[in-house]
This record gives sequence, C-alpha cells and structure tokens, in this order.
Amino acid sequence: MEIILATRNPSKIDQIKNIFAGSRIIVKSLVETGIVGEAIEDGLTLKDNALLKARFAYESSGRKFWTMADDTGIFIDVLNGEPGVKAARWAGNNATTEEIMNYCLKRLEGDRDRSATFETVVAVVSPNSNEYFFSGKVRGKLLKAPRAKFQPGMPYSGLFAPEGYNQVWAEMTIEDENKISHRGKAFREAKMFLEKQI
Repeated sequence: MEIILATRNPSKIDQIKNIFAGSRIIVKSLVETGIVGEAIEDGLTLKDNALLKARFAYESSGRKFWTMADDTGIFIDVLNGEPGVKAARWAGNNATTEEIMNYCLKRLEGDRDRSATFETVVAVVSPNSNEYFFSGKVRGKLLKAPRAKFQPGMPYSGLFAPEGYNQVWAEMTIEDENKISHRGKAFREAKMFLEKQI
C-alpha cells in the first residue's frame, strides 16, 4: 500500500518513515509525489488542521490514494494552553524556526512552572473518502535555554524534555524519540490501522 504523507517538513518525514520502516506500507511525502501547494490551516483544533492537510493531499492526488497528515501543538500550562494549535505560527505566519523558539523563551521569562503537553492528531483519508483519526500526548517541561540545535522545522525540539527523561527531543535518535513521543504514539496507531487495511 502507498500512502501520501501531507507534509514537506524534513524532520517530520524522517520520523514518520522510520515508524513505517519494515512494513508493507510505503510512505511518500508531498515532494515525492509532485504535489504542489499547501493546505490552508485555518482550523480551530489539531483534528481540524490534520484533516485539512490530509484532504488537501487527497484532492490533489485525484482522490485515488490513501493520504494522511498530522497536526501537532504544544500546550504550556502557565500560559493557559498557549500556543496550542498555533504552535507553528506563534511568532507570526512567516517566522523562522529559530524565531519561534526565541519567542517561546521570551514568553516564559521568569516563569518557574515550565510544564507543557505536546499533542499530535493524525488524520487518515481512504480512497473512498472515509476519515479516521489517531492521537498521542506526552507531558514534559521546557528548559530555560536550548540544550541542542533544534531539528529542522521543529522549534521546540531543543527545549522540550519529556517527563522521566533528561534529554530534549533534539538530543535523541529518531528511534528513541519515536518510542515515547506524541507523534510516535499517534502514527503507530495509524500504522496498526493501515496494516489491517492491506
């Protein structure tokens, strides 16, 4: 089975392809399938935006293929859940990965409680247009300064240490991160579902 992954984020592509390695499911990114353009992510929830992206790939590929996409947010306790669904656009629509990271640190200056929850929702669309959803969460904390260079397109990866671990995401191997991460949990559920469809 081939499935189109609606993203151009290189870090996300690497992580998700690693999860599906060894299965009979071949994951192809938007770049690999030649799909141009982007979905407009104007949903109010992670589920909304994940479905908008999966539907964009579904429509753009001629409604013939399985497609999937995720949306991920970080919900910071002391900021009443900010940035949440706006994690990638918190510092502005055109902000760089580094600018988002620095904005996060600025917003948390002086705050003692740096607890946060990462959450991912995966949307899958079948060739007959059915929709399926899978999710994963992980608790942790944001450090006062980055301890590693952030992963491309992932501004919080050098700051966030999951509960029970001293390493931040960017210090982990893809395999180790996938075992415990919000995205790993959600896509493993999606993988188990898709394997039953073959």
